[in-house]
Amino acid sequence: MAIFKDINSLRHWRQSLRGPLALVPTMGNLHDGHLALVKLAATRAEQVLVSIYVNPLQFGPREDFANYPRTLGRDLQRLHDAGCQTVFTPDDGLMYPRGRQDISIVMPPRSLSKVLCGASRPGHFAGVCTVLGKLLHIVAPEILLLGEKDYQQLRIVQQMVADLNLNVQVLPGPLQREADGLAYSSRNTFLNPAERQVAPLLAQTLFDLARRSTSAADIASLTTEGWERLEQAGFLPDYLELCDAQTLQALDVPQPDARWFGAARLGQTRLIDNVIVP
Repeated sequence: MAIFKDINSLRHWRQSLRGPLALVPTMGNLHDGHLALVKLAATRAEQVLVSIYVNPLQFGPREDFANYPRTLGRDLQRLHDAGCQTVFTPDDGLMYPRGRQDISIVMPPRSLSKVLCGASRPGHFAGVCTVLGKLLHIVAPEILLLGEKDYQQLRIVQQMVADLNLNVQVLPGPLQREADGLAYSSRNTFLNPAERQVAPLLAQTLFDLARRSTSAADIASLTTEGWERLEQAGFLPDYLELCDAQTLQALDVPQPDARWFGAARLGQTRLIDNVIVP
């Protein structure tokens, strides 16, 4: 397995490639959702590069950056077993050589980034756009793979790529779930056994709302019902909204291309999910 830790050696390797390259950016602690993206990437490009970097810019001052799970050895083994042979593992000194206090920031589109997670995590998507902008510049892939679990992130990056005329195709990967419906997430490892038993209720609630909203006359009542259901189970909801899948603006009536989005804290763990309206 080729593991690149500096830009020059990565670019030398990149220049030697003859076929298209797909980039799968991650923050490590890889799960089956990540590996599904890697496998999808292999069907779309001759070469696949996975980046592993816990980006401090996308964490707020009271978020879990220090405790975010870092499992590089395990991640490399999982990638090897999945057939991925090329990994980029930069560190803070490489990504932000002048530190993080005085750097150029890539600002996300306002309309997409001020709602949902952006409303409660100010600065988060600027951090996402900045690190992905740097990775795209360093790696120069033809294809960028992003999962639909972080659907708001996907839409923001799609818009960023279009706005900046970046020469890369953003390919979404379907949201992957565990057997009980819980969306795969690196943060699921923070759940204690009791919380892990309750956690699938977020997905169950969203699927129920999606099914019922196709004929509902009152989306607000459905939202309140779902919110109370989560609270009764011990969640602290952040948002529960029916939104247009392209603009991410809230809807008060069902329409084509809509999704239910939910975020809630369970214990010390923040979970997010989304479900398309059938």
